[in-house]
Amino acid sequence: MSDAFFRAGVGAVVVDKSRHVLVLKRKGVVDNSWQLPQGGIGENEKPVDALYRELSEETGLARGNVEVITQAGEWWAYELPEKYRNAKVGWGQVQRWFLCRLLAPRDAVRPDQIEFIDADWVTPDQVLTRAVEFRVPIYRRVISEFTAYLKAV
Repeated sequence: MSDAFFRAGVGAVVVDKSRHVLVLKRKGVVDNSWQLPQGGIGENEKPVDALYRELSEETGLARGNVEVITQAGEWWAYELPEKYRNAKVGWGQVQRWFLCRLLAPRDAVRPDQIEFIDADWVTPDQVLTRAVEFRVPIYRRVISEFTAYLKAV
């Protein structure tokens, strides 16, 4: 199978009542990189269902622990650096991004210990300073898209 494709995926900006954003620390990454919850969409899976599945798998948050506030109006693509490309993720992702309100206590978040080993709650600006360099442009776009909502949550 060729890796010359962009994988369909979803991403989540989960905010708590103080307007802090959930970030996750990747396991096995030496550069201390943090990221927003995100993942692929399965065959015949709706984006919103993929969102809830990914949140459950990566963070332990169940469907009733978050509420979708809105979603980005478009699908956004980002390209992975060559060293991260493979048959599973291809050249990058084309993602539908969702803004979600946390309904559960913060300590309901339990990183899966497979992909992620820690969780933190940061300001929207800190999302950009903690992210690995190749994710910053897409995260900047996501934060910009949801800025009005992030101020009103």
